[in-house]
Amino acid sequence: MCGIAGLFDLRGKRDFDQALVERMNQVQFHRGPDEGGTHFEPGVALAHRRLSIIDLSTGQQPLFNEDGSVVVVFNGEIYNYQELVPELEALGHIFHTRSDTEVIVHAWEAWGEDCVQRFRGMFAFALHDRNRGALFMARDRLGVKPLFYAELADGTVAFGSELKVLMQHPGLNRRIDPHAVEEYFALGYVAEPRTIFEGARKLGPGELLTIRRGQSMPAPRRYWDLRFTLDNPMSLSDAAAELTARLQESIRLRMISEVPLGAFLSGGVDSSAVVALMAGLSDKPVNTCSIAFDDPKFNESQFADMVAQRYRTDHHVETVAADDFDLIDTLATLYDEPYADSSAMPTYRVCQLARKHVTVALSGDGGDESFAGYRRYRMHLAEERLRSAIPLGLRRPLFGMLGRLYPKADWAPRVFRAKATFEALARDSVEAYFHAVSILRDDMRDKMYSDGFKRQLAGYQASDVFRQHAAQARTDDPLALVQYLDLKTYLVGDINTKVDRASMAHSLEVREPLMDHPLIEWLATLPSGLKVDGQQGKYLFKKAMEPMLPNDVLYRPKMGFAVPLARWFRGPLKQKVRDAVLGETLAASGIFKPAYLQHLVDAHQSGVRDYSAPLWTLLMFEAFLRNQAQ
Repeated sequence: MCGIAGLFDLRGKRDFDQALVERMNQVQFHRGPDEGGTHFEPGVALAHRRLSIIDLSTGQQPLFNEDGSVVVVFNGEIYNYQELVPELEALGHIFHTRSDTEVIVHAWEAWGEDCVQRFRGMFAFALHDRNRGALFMARDRLGVKPLFYAELADGTVAFGSELKVLMQHPGLNRRIDPHAVEEYFALGYVAEPRTIFEGARKLGPGELLTIRRGQSMPAPRRYWDLRFTLDNPMSLSDAAAELTARLQESIRLRMISEVPLGAFLSGGVDSSAVVALMAGLSDKPVNTCSIAFDDPKFNESQFADMVAQRYRTDHHVETVAADDFDLIDTLATLYDEPYADSSAMPTYRVCQLARKHVTVALSGDGGDESFAGYRRYRMHLAEERLRSAIPLGLRRPLFGMLGRLYPKADWAPRVFRAKATFEALARDSVEAYFHAVSILRDDMRDKMYSDGFKRQLAGYQASDVFRQHAAQARTDDPLALVQYLDLKTYLVGDINTKVDRASMAHSLEVREPLMDHPLIEWLATLPSGLKVDGQQGKYLFKKAMEPMLPNDVLYRPKMGFAVPLARWFRGPLKQKVRDAVLGETLAASGIFKPAYLQHLVDAHQSGVRDYSAPLWTLLMFEAFLRNQAQ
């Protein structure tokens, strides 16, 4: 795993400041502490930080083709590179290393932009072709690896693995994008392709960008998308057998490494399945790493222990105190832009633990999206049955009124918390799902934003992100639609972002067997009834894993990687929250109505309402603004 950076001159062949490029590279030293490299020629500068995983002796970057006319910097892993080497050699290409990086330069020469269609893995890379006067950038299909870029006023294109790389360039426009702020407070992250700054963008998952000297900056092009056909007539038993075989292949490919390798083991279904299958593919005990919590409400370690004992793994556990909140300011620096998933804290800790024992760890990330494990999917399907029975013209006024009148009852048993359900039934499918996943819902954001900030938004709403993706989904199946939306938004903007930054902060490579794109494509052919059966999510996945995992792991209620925010904000962090949310930094931004911020703090700390998620979102935004001011 690595970090990449670079500059490209759209207008000519200027020589770039080498000291600037070195700073851009050095700021991401944590991504690749083993080696660093740069390449300069008129009109282009490339830089790379390396975490050595494969071909330790000769895999240095930037890496060139035979005559030096093509050069690449690459972050990620091409898992099928060994299959591509003989094919490229048959076309006359000569390899000088055993690294997957060299496959990229020769694949570009052989197939041009279509080379990305041949790659199976997680990747973000930038390649310069001197003869074509072009810079080619691409990102993997599911957005596991990040890639930021910016077109600057002087015709320079800057790029890097993290936003902080671009922030080293004095020409970057760092004005905060109001639309990005709206997305952040709705979703907890800034959705692709936006960043928090007007002057920078993210290359989206499954996108490529070819920039040619002397031409204007083009828009990125999507080279891959997922289509839910749901037309595969397999039986449950046949589908379970094929799923197991596909998972074994995906995991086998991701176990190729020349450095110590292991896995995260939370005790949930996804990571437990990965460990079980790894054990069957390895002649040595699997290294497993778990975080335990001293608060039993958040502790899954006993289930991780069950799996570790069953497969006799070399198991490493560290207990994290329930009041482990020292990372708040660290996270703001780590993520560069506002990011509000509080599970980033335990994720940071488990990566810290894993790096003591391994350099590569396999994870279970992507399982909830791929196999339909989220509880919100089952809620959405139940609501869809009601929505389909009553026309929107009747639902909107009826349930809209009930939603306004029904009291918010965070304290009540779930069956009595009908307000959110009424609000959802008053909406169409996409709007309802957006409402369900929003941290601050539409009415809360409307009350929180100042009149001046609303004028800057000019009517923009974060739900537009979902509507744009829904228009590309090509499915009217209720489950497939929300799975597609999550694969395009939450998986990329939240899950993959969290794991990439947390792991790279510790120079740890995390691999994602449940996000193997051939596996995802095959799952998209299966009927939704194989994924959710009544109230049982991950139906097929759990059935396939029954011979390998205890029922207590497979069928217990999902716990998640959570932290006790509500208690923190009424207890040990009470004053910190009050100082941050009601302090000068947020007030000076002009974005918020002070009276509503006061309401959020007072209502939560008095115990009247649980506003822990909105308050955490504000806390992280305040930390981001403070960092920007320094």
